[in-house]
Amino acid sequence: MSFFPSWPLARGPVVPPEERLPWGTTGVLGIQHLVAMSGSTILGPLLMGFDPNLAILFSGIGTLIFFLLVGGRVPSYLGSSFSFIAVVIAVTGYAGSGPNPNIGPALGGIIACGALYAAIGVLVMFTGSNWIERLMPPAVTGAVGAAIGLNLAPVAVKGIQGAGPHVVVALTTLIATALIAVYAPLAIRRISILAGIACGYVAYLLIGNVMGLLPPISFAELASAPWIGVPTFHSPSFEAGAMLLIAPVAFILVAENLGHIKAIGAMTGRNLDPYIGRGFLGDGIATMVSGAGGGTGVTTYVENMGVMAVTRVYSTLIFVVAALAAIALGFSPKFGALLRTIPGPVLGGLAVIVFGLIAAAMIRLWVDNRVDFSDPRNLLTVGVALVLGSGDFTVNLGGFSIAGIGTATIAAIGLYQLLGIGRRDPVRVAHGIAEGGGERPLH
Repeated sequence: MSFFPSWPLARGPVVPPEERLPWGTTGVLGIQHLVAMSGSTILGPLLMGFDPNLAILFSGIGTLIFFLLVGGRVPSYLGSSFSFIAVVIAVTGYAGSGPNPNIGPALGGIIACGALYAAIGVLVMFTGSNWIERLMPPAVTGAVGAAIGLNLAPVAVKGIQGAGPHVVVALTTLIATALIAVYAPLAIRRISILAGIACGYVAYLLIGNVMGLLPPISFAELASAPWIGVPTFHSPSFEAGAMLLIAPVAFILVAENLGHIKAIGAMTGRNLDPYIGRGFLGDGIATMVSGAGGGTGVTTYVENMGVMAVTRVYSTLIFVVAALAAIALGFSPKFGALLRTIPGPVLGGLAVIVFGLIAAAMIRLWVDNRVDFSDPRNLLTVGVALVLGSGDFTVNLGGFSIAGIGTATIAAIGLYQLLGIGRRDPVRVAHGIAEGGGERPLH
């Protein structure tokens, strides 16, 4: 079998990964996937003070890396991972608005996370993925994911607090996004975050620029920015404490990607298990490349899986088109300047939804996988992880500091294994999707 498929023209209503549609249709569907992922990929870096232009650029580069590593046989798009938000804010002390002035240590930590993720991928390529499913069953991955969402709750609340007009814009954004996600036509629901940003943006323009009750949005930078140009890259700095705090996010990315690949295999009727290790390796390398240039860590996106489920087009070539389009946007300073005009109250309203969905999506993960909470092993694992994560329990070891997300991750994995000594009950494999994605899927 050749490394890449030959991608002949599809002849049926369902287009498998190794086939393609006519090039014109492939291009249109690729742009559709770009739009589907862009809301979350843009929001993630904005909440961390990263450059969204770079995030879009490296999402495209990362998707191409993933495509190459899996031989073009696993249809996926890599976008900004929300799993990094809490640890990046903890490392940098980001205030919540404007560019993050202390991005270097966070980038070093993201590279460390990508390296650990890639190493796990290599190990899986040689040993299989069963040990991961035993180490991180739904009870554990759900506990860690929920702890991340709860750890971020103070950040979200801070983003919506302020004077009356500030709160009005934030709540307008929040409510509009929720209504769109529930009641809008399916095509609009797929881009509910983008639509929510638009509603909040309009509300801020009316209250700020028209009524003068908030500082007006300035469009001076947008007007002067060129359409095409090289983005400003950022260099990482490697600090042990930051690397130790951010690297464990790799275990969340592993759980996400494992669930995504298994779900895509079920959707396409293909056995994609042989590509799990290569998928981890591709995602890990993509995260390292992104961190090296100033971008966020990346992960597979559930939004794009939703588009595939609706269209029943799984051709991997559409993700090459989406990736190339994202790279092109990354080289548009005009696009980046537009994103930087999004007001703080709008981001605050979105943060409440996104961070809440990170935690809520884990409840769905437990329900979908029938996690038995009458079993004290599961109950204690989840309970301890939630308290450590939401309370931001920090452990200082010499010059190292492990904050709430790290301690929750270690406690969930360690306690679950400790309480399983001598037990023979089967471990259910996680087939559900954590998250983002999508929130919201855990991106």
